[in-house]
Amino acid sequence: MKRKAILNAAIEVFLSQGYARTSVDTIASAAGVGKQTIYGHFGDKEKLFLAAVDEARTTNGAGDKDALITDTGDPRADLVAAGERILRTALSPRVAALHRLTIAELPYHADLQRFWNSTSSSSTDEIAAYLEHCDRTGVLTVPEPALAARQFAYVLISTGRVETLYGTLPLKPARRRAIARDSADLVVRAHRPDR
Repeated sequence: MKRKAILNAAIEVFLSQGYARTSVDTIASAAGVGKQTIYGHFGDKEKLFLAAVDEARTTNGAGDKDALITDTGDPRADLVAAGERILRTALSPRVAALHRLTIAELPYHADLQRFWNSTSSSSTDEIAAYLEHCDRTGVLTVPEPALAARQFAYVLISTGRVETLYGTLPLKPARRRAIARDSADLVVRAHRPDR
């Protein structure tokens, strides 16, 4: 309970004050806890920021505990559905704002580079496992599932971010679906068994 309160307070304070101007004292006050409680849970401000980013990603509706991708036997449809969920997460207002904040802070806090490495790792791992399954069952031929999953995620998320000016403009559901469909088509066409 305290951890969640700290993370919610951290998200709000980081977004309103920026990374550099945010102090652990301010977050502790906003969360109604002592500074040592924050250090006990997270260690330092950087780790708290990364945990806040993860919290924003998993509490915006698309990063729930359900499986990201469902195997219906139709890889294109499965990847489109997963792509739409990934875009809802990446382009949600809080996640997009934290992403922009991270970009702005990278020259001053190089360790925040871990944000880039962690933002889609669980999603790409799940997509890779799905593609590996498709390869094993012969539905697709995917000799490098992890690479194909990363390519899918990069095309998908980059397109969504560029079209929304990094989350500052809304993306209509029909356009989100089209981006997911185009990204899925690339993967499926590249890995058809008859190629």
